[in-house]
Amino acid sequence: MAELGNVLITGGASGLGAATVEAVRAAGGTPLVLDRAAPSASVKFACVDLADRRAAEHAVQELADAVGGLDGVFTAAGIDSCGPLGSVPPGDWERVIEVNLLGTAAVVRAALPYLERSSGTVVTCASTLGISAVSEATAYCASKFGVVGLTRALAAETSGRVGVTLLVPGGMHTAFFDGRDEQYKPPPDAKLNRPEDVAQSVVFALSQPPGCEVREMVVCHSQESSWP
Repeated sequence: MAELGNVLITGGASGLGAATVEAVRAAGGTPLVLDRAAPSASVKFACVDLADRRAAEHAVQELADAVGGLDGVFTAAGIDSCGPLGSVPPGDWERVIEVNLLGTAAVVRAALPYLERSSGTVVTCASTLGISAVSEATAYCASKFGVVGLTRALAAETSGRVGVTLLVPGGMHTAFFDGRDEQYKPPPDAKLNRPEDVAQSVVFALSQPPGCEVREMVVCHSQESSWP
């Protein structure tokens, strides 16, 4: 298995991102975090709103240059705005696309020169709702379907230069569902994964030697309702 080196993690202050920070560190790597909130872990961090493309690109470059380059990227940051298409305020709907899809593209775009120099790997974070659509989640599904397409095209485009893995996680026990109306929260008996367990799959993908790539991973509870 390859050494992890410097790994940039978006959304690294909470949820799957924070779990991946700890998993990368435990595996001997150096995590770097982009988030709107400061992480509790003692890591290099840039505060940034991923909906701001220029700010996101600058933050990637700032962190990468501070540590002498990047060996891996994991785009864990994501938001949602639930409800019927006609009921979700247009600004809220569009922000989901801006953060989840356009923010992912901005971070990866800025990181590519560093990853090409290191023969590094990018792991994008889609969702089981990026391959299976549900009602009243149009913004989230659109953004995550977009991440799937972006990642598959990127893998073809950077073949032989940068490793590309698509992570398709199911529901997890995180704060992602906090603040929602009850109808949009998982029921009490929902089968969800621990983010710490999913983070191990990210480390596995990032640890593959050059030329050996995990192209796509669906990581969900064995009783995940949104897959297959």
